[in-house]
Amino acid sequence: MPSYNKKEDHFWRNFATHSVLIILCSVLIVWLMPNKIYFTGEPNVGTPWQFDDLISDIEFDLMKSEETIAQEKADKVRKEMVPSFVVVDSVEQRAEKELIDTIEAHYGSFASAAKLYYVPRLQEIYKKGIVDQTSYDDVERHYDQKSIRIIRGNQSVTKTLDEVYSEQTANEYLHHIDSEEMLSTHHIDLPYLHPNLEYDDSTSKEDIAHLEELVAVSDKKIQQGEKIIEQGVVIDEPTSRAIKQFYEIKTGNFMRENGSFANISGRVIYVLLLFALFSTYLILFRPQYFSNVRHTLMLYSLITLFPLLAMLVSSTMGALSIYILPFAMVPIFVQIFMDSRTAFAAHATMVMIGSMILPNQPFFFIVQIVAGMTAIFALRDMSKRSDLFKAALMVTLCTAVMFTAMSLINHSKLPHRTAYIYLIINGILLLLAYPLMFVVEKSFNFTSSVTLFELSDTNKDLLRHLSEVAPGTFQHSITVGNLASEIAKKIGANSLLVRTGALYHDIGKMVNPVFFTENQAGVNPHDKLTEKESASIIISHVIEGLRLAEEKRLPDEIKNFITTHHGAGVVKYFYVKYKNAHPKEEIDEEAFSYPGPNPFTREQAILMMADTVEAASRSLNEYTDETLSELINRLIDGQVSAGFFTECSITFLDITTAKKVLLENLKSIYHTRIKYPELNQETRKNNQQQKSNKKKKSSFSKRFSVKKS
Repeated sequence: MPSYNKKEDHFWRNFATHSVLIILCSVLIVWLMPNKIYFTGEPNVGTPWQFDDLISDIEFDLMKSEETIAQEKADKVRKEMVPSFVVVDSVEQRAEKELIDTIEAHYGSFASAAKLYYVPRLQEIYKKGIVDQTSYDDVERHYDQKSIRIIRGNQSVTKTLDEVYSEQTANEYLHHIDSEEMLSTHHIDLPYLHPNLEYDDSTSKEDIAHLEELVAVSDKKIQQGEKIIEQGVVIDEPTSRAIKQFYEIKTGNFMRENGSFANISGRVIYVLLLFALFSTYLILFRPQYFSNVRHTLMLYSLITLFPLLAMLVSSTMGALSIYILPFAMVPIFVQIFMDSRTAFAAHATMVMIGSMILPNQPFFFIVQIVAGMTAIFALRDMSKRSDLFKAALMVTLCTAVMFTAMSLINHSKLPHRTAYIYLIINGILLLLAYPLMFVVEKSFNFTSSVTLFELSDTNKDLLRHLSEVAPGTFQHSITVGNLASEIAKKIGANSLLVRTGALYHDIGKMVNPVFFTENQAGVNPHDKLTEKESASIIISHVIEGLRLAEEKRLPDEIKNFITTHHGAGVVKYFYVKYKNAHPKEEIDEEAFSYPGPNPFTREQAILMMADTVEAASRSLNEYTDETLSELINRLIDGQVSAGFFTECSITFLDITTAKKVLLENLKSIYHTRIKYPELNQETRKNNQQQKSNKKKKSSFSKRFSVKKS
């Protein structure tokens, strides 16, 4: 039966997670990509033409825009249209009958006279024609001619609105006729007059279509050899149409359509391959990030987010406007929370994905790669706000220089000033990395260098309290932090992280400070305790330190230094002491063991070495090169043989370098001096003989001088 390989199983689980992330990010990017992409730069009105002078090698008619044509058609119809109406005779006949019936019912003996008065007037009204009120108002408001065409059979006549009645004017005329010749006592309610001119929809539509056909759809003719636009000139509306139509004629379609199966397949392959290559980089060179979900989520989120923003901006503001987006923000975040090598790999992947939607891909890629490299170089260590400001300034300057160089190479001209404005806006937006850094930090539970600098301030509540309650431990932590920081600088580890971790690694000693030798003043409380009780108190400083760190909401990276600086080792002093006192007893090592775990990063291993050596160095009786070197080698070699560093990526070269750094720094701390050589026996004998001869010679000279005088 094959054995279970935990490490291999963990790798494949991470591989599956990455595969799902890659598929999701790729689908999101391809799905949200604009339906159409301009292959030679979208000619947006108001933006400069960034490419070579465009000279037409064909002759073509410059077509008007759809909006212009629609407006001109509407104007043509409004100015010249005469709506058609058909006469409906049955309406007049029905109205005349209703009028006669009303008169006969109310006028009695005067009915004949009333008919002779009203009927001719009714016929007069219908002869002119009555238009329904809605149509009458529409003609009056919407058509400049203010006329209608009246059709009766095969004949038609055009009349103005003043020559016909609306429903309102017809009824007012009939009901307010001067009737003084009639008996004034006979007032009756005359019937309501209905329109006899009915709107002819089909004929009117034909007339509208005919008028619209008369509208010209082209402005002018572009001649062969005519310059459509010059590089750097701001595009106006007619020029924009000319550029589009030129490429439509030349290529069949000005815009690259993205809806085809082949196009979608190509985009999917393109994005999947880039993500796969980036994941391969993580597997081969940064396995610690590959196996960490937080790192993975941040990397893929940033790589996906900015291409999506680029799609949104370019589709609404034009291709050139994409330079507003601060793509260099991605390598800044990745470098702050991870490392510069991963920052460049992530930036290159993101820029290649983003360039897929742009017309001039090499131009964009080169400018953005320069921006990312500048950001990485300029922001090696971010400890204050001014560092980001300097980085943003350098990114703006370098991208502007590269943009100028690329324009000179491709177009033999300087870019339009709009391009520089966009790059300046880019630099300003890059300053948003500072507040957004805290969003990323909290979202993915990272610790930035700015946070580490803030935590390393010894005036902070926790460290100030440590200096007051356990001053010896506080000084020990500072010394360990300095030693560990020097080691980290030499081997290329995170010196700021290990120094900050060192300041907090022993905060648990604040609970029982007098039980630790660096805080004792002549009295040792362990003398009254058993070895197990003493070991339990010593071990508890790790547990109490973790509790305090959680109360103060310290980052996980700092908590890890608290739990790993002793690893899973034993409290050796009390363990050996107990073992000597109980030689025949089977000892439970767990009672003397720290909870662990062992260090799993280079920084944690550095702290363990520095902490152990610094603490043990205080017990030396004599500080010489030999005693310090022997102590350092014995302690660190013991940690290596005990397997404390098997779970981290520290190398033997790193450990050797750490030993050298510790030796040099401890010599400086304890002011060790070289051992002066002593005279051997023969040299001492010769030296005494020389002194004796000098005395005899001096005595003879004195006697001779006296005698002479």
